[in-house]
Amino acid sequence: MARDTIGSKISALLEEKQYKTVRDIISEMQPYDIAALFEDIPEKQAIILFRIIPKNYAAETFVEMDPDQQEMLIRSFTDTELREVANELFIDDIVGILEEMPANVVKRILDNSTAEDRMMINEILRYPEDSAGSIMTTEFISLRSDMTIADTINKIRRVGLDSETIDTCYVTDNVRHLIGTVSIRTIILSDDSKKVEEVMDRNVISVNTTEDQEEAVNLFLKYDLTVLPVVDNDNRLVGIVTVDDALDVLQEETTEDIEKMAAITPTYKPYLKNSVLEIWKSRTPWLLFLMISATFTGMIITHFEDALKVYVVLTAYIPMLMDTGGNSGSQASVTIIRGLSLNELDFTDIFRVVWKEIRVAVLCGISLALVNFAKLMVIDKVSVQVSAIISITLVMTVFIAKLVGCTLPMLAKKVNFDPAVMASPFITTIVDALSLLVYFGTASWLLGI
Repeated sequence: MARDTIGSKISALLEEKQYKTVRDIISEMQPYDIAALFEDIPEKQAIILFRIIPKNYAAETFVEMDPDQQEMLIRSFTDTELREVANELFIDDIVGILEEMPANVVKRILDNSTAEDRMMINEILRYPEDSAGSIMTTEFISLRSDMTIADTINKIRRVGLDSETIDTCYVTDNVRHLIGTVSIRTIILSDDSKKVEEVMDRNVISVNTTEDQEEAVNLFLKYDLTVLPVVDNDNRLVGIVTVDDALDVLQEETTEDIEKMAAITPTYKPYLKNSVLEIWKSRTPWLLFLMISATFTGMIITHFEDALKVYVVLTAYIPMLMDTGGNSGSQASVTIIRGLSLNELDFTDIFRVVWKEIRVAVLCGISLALVNFAKLMVIDKVSVQVSAIISITLVMTVFIAKLVGCTLPMLAKKVNFDPAVMASPFITTIVDALSLLVYFGTASWLLGI
C-alpha cells in the first residue's frame, strides 16, 4: 500500500478512535515506515499514534523520525513517557537527537535520563564535531582474555540486550587497552573450556576518537566492517561505531560534497524541509562570488573590443569555447575529487595525475578540434584562417581546463581545504577567463590584430 494511502487510512481510523485496528496495522510495519506516517497526519493524531505503537517498536520508530517530529513528541510527552523512550534508546541515538534539539528540550531529555546515561552522553558530546568519537556508542561488550567461552556466553546473555551489537566482542586488558576481537560465531563454535585469548583475533582495526568521521567510514569500506572500535590516544577502548551510523555519515558527507560542488552552502536538511529563505541563504553567497569572478571575462572581452569590431565572426564562437572549457575542466575536477574522497588519490600522486590528464587533454582537444574545423569549413563557411584560430584555441582551452581541473582539487586537499569546492562553478569561472585570453591571443598572433 502506498504511503499516502496508508497515512490517510491511519488518520481516518484515529479519527474514529479505532485504536486497536491501528495497532494491528502498524504492528506489521517496519519502524522506518511507521516514522514516515507521522509526516502525513495532524499533530494531535501523531501524539496518539505514538502512544499506540508497541513498546518494542517505539524507540526504534522515534529514532527514524525527522527532528521536527521528535521535538513535537518530546514536548507532548509526560516525564514518565520521556524516561521510558530515553531508556530504550542507545546512547549514540540519544546524542544524535540532542544535537538537533533546542536547549530547553535537551535539558528535559537529560533530566529524564539516568545518571549513567548522562555521563556517557556528556563523554560523547565533548568530542569534536564530525569526529569518530562524536558518532560512537559506548554500549558494547568487553571481555577479558582470561575468560572462558562459557563465561563469555553468560556475559553476553547478561548484558547483550543493552549492547548496540553482539556480533563482535572486544577483548581488553585490566586497564581497558584494546588487545583483540572475537566474533559471536567464533564464540558459539568454540569449546566452553577454551580461553578467549586462544580464539581471539589480535589484528584489530580501530580508529582514534579525534579522527575525522569520514576516515572511520573509509575503514568500513576498505575492510568490509560491520563495526569499528574507537580508542583514545592510549589505545584504551572507549566506544564503537556501527555500520548503520557509518552509512548515515556516508550519506551526509556525500550530500555535502554534492552541494559544495554545485556551489551551494550545505544545509543538512531535506529539500522540502528547507524554507525558501534558507535555500536563498545557501545559494546566494556563492552566486555573488561567482558573478563577481565572472566580471574578469567581461574585462577581457572589453580589452579586445577593437579586435572584435574588425572580426565580428570571432564573437559567435566565444560561448562554444567557454562552455567546452568549462565542461572539460569539470570532467577532470569531478574525477579527481571523487578519487580524493575515496582515498584512491593523494597529493603525492599529483605528477602522475597531471601527466595522465595532459595525454587525455591532447586526445580530447585534437578530436574536438578536427570535428569543429570540419564543421566551420563545411557548414559555417568560415575562412580557413578563422577556422584554424578557433580550432587551435579549442585544443589549448581543453588542455588548460583539464590541467586546472585536476590540480586545483589536489592543491586544495594539500592545504586542508575541501576539494569539493573546486568543482564545476569555480573551475568554469577560471577556465572561462583563461580560454578567452588564449582565444584572443591566438587571434592577435595569426590575424595581426
